[in-house]
Amino acid sequence: MFSNLPTSIHDFMRASWNDIEPFYGDLQNRRISAQSVTEFLADWTRLADLVGETHSRLNVATTVNTTDKDAEQRLFAFLENIRPRAQSADQKLKQKFLESGLEPTNFEIPTRNLRSDAELFREKNLPLLTQESKLETEYDKIIGAQTVMWEGAEITVSRLRPVYQDADRAKRARAWQVAIARQMQDRAALNALWQKFLALRRDIATNADQRDYRAWKWQQLLRFDYTPDNCKQFHAAIERAVVPAATRVYEKRRAALGLKSLRPWDLQVDPLNRPPLRPFANDAEMQKKTAKIFQRVDPQLGEYFEIMRREHLLDLDNRKGKAPGGYCTGFAHSKRPFIFANAVGLHGDVQTLLHEAGHAFHNFERNALPYHQQRRVTSEFSEVASMGMELLASPYLSGDGDAFYNDQDAARARADELEKIILFWPYMAVVDAFQHWVYENPDDALDANRCDEKWAEQWDRFMRGFDWSGMEEEKKTGWHRKLHIFQVPFYYVEYWLAQLGAVQVWANALQDQARAVKNYRAALALGGTRSIPELFRAAGATFAFDAETLGSAVTLIESQIEKLEKI
Repeated sequence: MFSNLPTSIHDFMRASWNDIEPFYGDLQNRRISAQSVTEFLADWTRLADLVGETHSRLNVATTVNTTDKDAEQRLFAFLENIRPRAQSADQKLKQKFLESGLEPTNFEIPTRNLRSDAELFREKNLPLLTQESKLETEYDKIIGAQTVMWEGAEITVSRLRPVYQDADRAKRARAWQVAIARQMQDRAALNALWQKFLALRRDIATNADQRDYRAWKWQQLLRFDYTPDNCKQFHAAIERAVVPAATRVYEKRRAALGLKSLRPWDLQVDPLNRPPLRPFANDAEMQKKTAKIFQRVDPQLGEYFEIMRREHLLDLDNRKGKAPGGYCTGFAHSKRPFIFANAVGLHGDVQTLLHEAGHAFHNFERNALPYHQQRRVTSEFSEVASMGMELLASPYLSGDGDAFYNDQDAARARADELEKIILFWPYMAVVDAFQHWVYENPDDALDANRCDEKWAEQWDRFMRGFDWSGMEEEKKTGWHRKLHIFQVPFYYVEYWLAQLGAVQVWANALQDQARAVKNYRAALALGGTRSIPELFRAAGATFAFDAETLGSAVTLIESQIEKLEKI
């Protein structure tokens, strides 16, 4: 039967469910034994990879152009007609495999994950999950349509980001206010969408016999190594170890700018009034210079990036109608990653590409594992891959030839990025604490006004040092502008945990860069065959929530910033 399975993803994408179903049926009818289990898993992987890549490619098509109605219809047709049926058939295969009692070599963690998936699965949730995916697309459409008139031209809100670095404070303020005014126009639409998300998620949890959506999501995200209480422990650790450091950063900036108080439009301008860093003029230049960085980090990583360039697996420039943000997705059958971004010529765009390339390298490295279940990595470590790459690549921002910067500008960029780590931890705590409140209080959270109040409360707890007076409504709706809250709930704590792991990897690199990169790659190659603490250890880090470990990271960052500022 499997000799007839398409080998071309493009052929498979034309298949209907009637074409695909017999392959699931063939697997379901097989007898699994110690002798046949490897063939069973290999064929299951071939089929799952084709279905997964189809979904990824259809989703990419809707994000590169949110106005493409045909792409949207193709995605929705897949979500309605193929994905739920494939998930149902996949559930039966999981049960069949688990009932066999067999556990191939290097399959302990995947077996645990399959068992969890099987316990959580409910047939009646499939149409709800399809509906949720459609709501996620609706969020992209709302944000992707946010354009403003600026200096006589219609541009996306994202295109105003370079103006926030302008030395002219009045111009910065005007740009920020134009952007936020346009975003606030969608307040009612986003509040209405939010209510749909919450009602749907409550039903999903109820159907799965979970006490609340957080419990459902915790199991769905395979969070076996920590609890919601650990997250709250980390919130407290951030408040104790990071918020004072972040406040020092803001105060240093305020004093350098000579301001009475910092406003939201004062956070990206250079405090010494140096002109904004402009690392590249166009997409081609950004790709060329980044390619050289990766060659210097590790030749094999450099080759991975060249493959992506040759095979047009990068869509990096911002344009009207493009979905917000940046991401890396995997094309499982083709064994290739794809990077999406919204670059406008800023240093932040360089960091985004370094970050997403870390995910891409993770994709390449784990592809050697034979079964798709072994390649499934939870975000707590996959974000170490991305954040770790940002830091491992940082020494190579300058150099001879095709480098982004001279030594002085590279030091400036690196110091800025290290400051952002300190500033980001408190923001991550805002997002995560807000989400815990939402799903602990689902009735209150249906009221967008209560969400506004809770967001403002968490903001005031963690984000100190700058002034929102007169803009309280804009401040309290900040949760609207964090896509994770709408599209990938609870996917944020991973960032702070992974950032702490990445800083530890970088600390090792400060002592021995080559060894740190070697350990990093070895950990990526393990895929999802180890627990989160074991993956952290393989990369040379410790999986931790305490204020002491976090405080040590902050101390290192502050000391390195001081050194870089002397260059």
